[in-house]
Amino acid sequence: MICDTIEDFAAALPSMRALAGLDLGTKTIGVAVSDPFLSVSTPLETIKRSKFTADAAALQKILTHRTIGGIVLGLPMNMDGTEGPRAQSTRAFARNLDRLVDLPIAFWDERLSTVAAERALLEADTSRKRRSEVIDHVAAGYILQGVLDRLGHLKGATA
Repeated sequence: MICDTIEDFAAALPSMRALAGLDLGTKTIGVAVSDPFLSVSTPLETIKRSKFTADAAALQKILTHRTIGGIVLGLPMNMDGTEGPRAQSTRAFARNLDRLVDLPIAFWDERLSTVAAERALLEADTSRKRRSEVIDHVAAGYILQGVLDRLGHLKGATA
């Protein structure tokens, strides 16, 4: 089920299940996962993209193994807030994935997530080679943490 808002996503989530955050690129998919309490995001791995069926199979393996309760896809918005071709491609990926998994799916504005991930890796004095290996799943971690923080605020507002 593709959720229009984070509020709808929050309402659809099962309790005590982790979330997966995805940073979809043209060549890779960065994957991050949360803890079941939905408080901390951890970068997990980067999947090399090929065709959708192979990409989806790799994702489903992670979703099943980690007992994931929902998926967050980073939505690459233009800096002026409009959606370009990459955002449309991400929405198409979500529609295709939605046919294969019975999980709530949400989008999160990913503007500058890769920049933040790059900055964090530079501050950690990570080598250029290592940065290129981990940047996508670190960016997925930033995307997922943004959602976790928002969900925490929603929970606090209703408590």
